Amino acid sequence: MDIIPFISITIAAGLAGFIDSIVGGGGLIMVPSLFAAFPSAPPPSLLGTNKAASVWGTAFASWVYTKKVTLPLRGLLIGGACALTGAFAGAWCVTLIPASTFKAALPIVLIGLLIYTLTKKELGQTHTPKFSQQQQTIRLAIIGLFIGFYDGFFGPGTGSFFVFLLVRWLGFDFLHASAGAKILNTASNSAALLLFSIQGYVWWYLAIPLAIANVLGSLLGTRLAIRNGASFIRYFFILIVSLLIMKTSAEFAWPLIKGLFS
Repeated sequence: MDIIPFISITIAAGLAGFIDSIVGGGGLIMVPSLFAAFPSAPPPSLLGTNKAASVWGTAFASWVYTKKVTLPLRGLLIGGACALTGAFAGAWCVTLIPASTFKAALPIVLIGLLIYTLTKKELGQTHTPKFSQQQQTIRLAIIGLFIGFYDGFFGPGTGSFFVFLLVRWLGFDFLHASAGAKILNTASNSAALLLFSIQGYVWWYLAIPLAIANVLGSLLGTRLAIRNGASFIRYFFILIVSLLIMKTSAEFAWPLIKGLFS
């Protein structure tokens, strides 16, 4: 391939790893970059290559966070197993049910999430878990299963949903929520990667250098998040959710607008 597209998507992979490691949302950068660099390529190949690159950055961020942040690892691992199971179920359901309903509802859900976060200024500022270890594990399993299913079935905003639920439902601050979300998201991404790999939809020759760039970006983002704490991650969360609202709204509205003028 030409060197300029390769350099551009490698930079995008690093930036995606940086964003993903803080609060999720790296797909906002990586997926459009791949589609722009390979406009005639089959979409599953580009999506599979994206997963093959991004899963390593997310896994690396998970490992770094566990060294610096005290997490309920047993509960998160159980939640991760449920996220893996849910993602497989979601991917299977894609073959049976159209995802158009999710596409229409997602901007509305994200707007509600954003308004709630903006109006609750104390949300996620202090780490005050609400439940006992056993109850927390049950809730982590539920979060993993349902958001994992969503990730396998549709996907956009998965990391942000994980973070929000860990903050709102379990009482985590944004730093602990972001750290925990990485473990859950690594599991759901692994399910998608496995499915894409089995179907032959991964360009490994491209995924490997992109994965290296993604991990380097993840290292920078993780260190920045740990150094600056919950308030910084909250602002970053608001930014990423706002961008997701704009992106998903445009994707839903554009075909309707084209239809009016065609």
